[in-house]
Amino acid sequence: MRKTILLTFAAIALVAKGADTATITSPGGNLKVSISVEQGKPRYQVECQGRLLVATSAFGFVANIGDFSQNLRLDDTRTNEIEKNYTLAQAKASHVHFKANQLDLDFSNAKGGRMTVTFVVSDNDVAFRYTVPRQKDDNPKCAVILREESAFNFPEYTTTFLCPQIGPSTGWERTKPSYEEEYTADAPMTKKSQFGLGYTFPCLFRVGDDGWALVGETGVGSNYCASRLSDYEIGKGYTIAFPEQGEFNGIGSASPGIPLPGSTPWRTLTLGTTLKPIVETTIPFDLVEPLYQPTKPFAPGRYTWSWLIGQDNSINYDDQVRFIDLASAMGFEYCLVDNWWDERIGRERMVQLSNYARGKGVKLMLWYNSNGFWNDAPQTPRDRMSTSVARDKEMAWLQSIGAVGIKVDFFGSDKQETMRLYEDILADANRYGLFVVFHGCTIPRGWERMYPNYAASEAALASENLFFTQHHCDKEGFELTMHPFSRNALGAFDWGGIIMNKRMSPDNKSRNYRRSSDTFEMATGIVLQTAVNCVAMQPNNLEELPSFELDFLRQLPTTWDETRFIDGFPTRYAVIARRHADTWYVAGINGTNQPMTLNLDLPMFAGKTVSCYIDQPAAKTENALPEPCLTTLKVDKKGRAKVTIQPMGGVILK
Repeated sequence: MRKTILLTFAAIALVAKGADTATITSPGGNLKVSISVEQGKPRYQVECQGRLLVATSAFGFVANIGDFSQNLRLDDTRTNEIEKNYTLAQAKASHVHFKANQLDLDFSNAKGGRMTVTFVVSDNDVAFRYTVPRQKDDNPKCAVILREESAFNFPEYTTTFLCPQIGPSTGWERTKPSYEEEYTADAPMTKKSQFGLGYTFPCLFRVGDDGWALVGETGVGSNYCASRLSDYEIGKGYTIAFPEQGEFNGIGSASPGIPLPGSTPWRTLTLGTTLKPIVETTIPFDLVEPLYQPTKPFAPGRYTWSWLIGQDNSINYDDQVRFIDLASAMGFEYCLVDNWWDERIGRERMVQLSNYARGKGVKLMLWYNSNGFWNDAPQTPRDRMSTSVARDKEMAWLQSIGAVGIKVDFFGSDKQETMRLYEDILADANRYGLFVVFHGCTIPRGWERMYPNYAASEAALASENLFFTQHHCDKEGFELTMHPFSRNALGAFDWGGIIMNKRMSPDNKSRNYRRSSDTFEMATGIVLQTAVNCVAMQPNNLEELPSFELDFLRQLPTTWDETRFIDGFPTRYAVIARRHADTWYVAGINGTNQPMTLNLDLPMFAGKTVSCYIDQPAAKTENALPEPCLTTLKVDKKGRAKVTIQPMGGVILK
């Protein structure tokens, strides 16, 4: 025991009580966080392998019970080692071993108010949060956090890969913000956000030529609002910003409330000299615990979806039978019936449709509008997810007809009131054995572990936009090579379809052109992670696609035991390896209009000959796509292999 204690002190590098500085290092020494109090204001900075990646940054907050951002004194410090193992059913890894060092810092302000700041530092992640005890005479017993001073100040040469926050009650039928704006790539920090409201999480930063940082948050449910980053301020960096008051149709406070004693969510930083730590991080799940036990095991799988290309006209009984038959023919587990089903099919025929699906070995997921009173989206069913009474009745009916999942859309807010709605929907759905997918929504923040029946969220400019405009077809490569390093790095991502039609119409002959190859599309099923994955095939694809493509889609896993970064650069290309049981899949997509030759390190395939799905160059005709083929590739004994990915093409090795 004595030896263990000595090792702990050496690793964490504690300071004496009453000092105005403290330092904590990660277990392997890769990261070092230095904390100081400068003229009463708390500050921190982070070094990665001896290089400063986060410059001096503020922390603290102001609440209705006191100011904990200035005139502070560091009273005491305590340390702890964290080591735990846990399992996940619906994330990038099935078994996680988390090891970190923890430093608690007790502060008091000028009026004697107390708070504790906790830093947790693993070899590639830094997280911190605030804990507030009850103060004098066991009061107050609650607090409202008016603002946070939590900041992330990067060196001035840093560039950004960010998605702007849009204003409240904007966009189609006043449904925004919904995390569906366009990213900018490699922009200077001084470039103002498009709408003047900062940026949605997660936020990716390139710190020179060999530094990367991803900022996010975790542990946000009904206990707090969801947050974002402000615009950049020279010398200060980016600070935590709360929701706009106009969100959720103005209902509810933009400032979160917590009980006392109580803690805020975790602010997280994932740091590295490459993108590997960012792709592989599990920090959103490491710091949270399940909030309830599942009533039934989570059931991952693939689903068909008529609406992406058929839109509202496809929401009829006969078309849904066709997509159930398609799911059955492909061995997929689910079929999603989208908006208006209650009016265009009717509840009685939905019972019949569910019985038909189950007879074909397929189960139904049903779409719902989250409303309520918070936007003007007209799609039905409405007013079925907005109150506990309505949900209880609706979910009992869903269970009775054999439906297994719901997709709930149109939230448009990050207020604590809205976060409570997400949590209530998940908790109520769990009682009836239903899993939940969210669209028109915020990003998940540790939800895969907190809520065992949570499946995925959209929270990005997703596949439906390829139907709406050719612009988004043209930008698909840019977007999908962004998300592995940002949006999908911190949570399950329902992009909404491995799209196999070449045109965005049911007849495959009209409307917008897909710019990506079939191999690109198939590879996205691996590059992008979600445990309930849409394969947006159309019935005609059964006759049109080569048998090797159909066979691949039939066997595509949606759960992964391990994830590894292989190569990539945001908005240009991404190569990700994922293991399902004993089988490795390596998938790459090229989001540019030029061929890309890559030398890959693939230790999992060392000395093996593997199946290789790849593209041949496109014909020199208008709108021609690279031609997919199935071949083999020999990986040398050192695990090295060379591949050329065609423009907007892909590669899959297994």
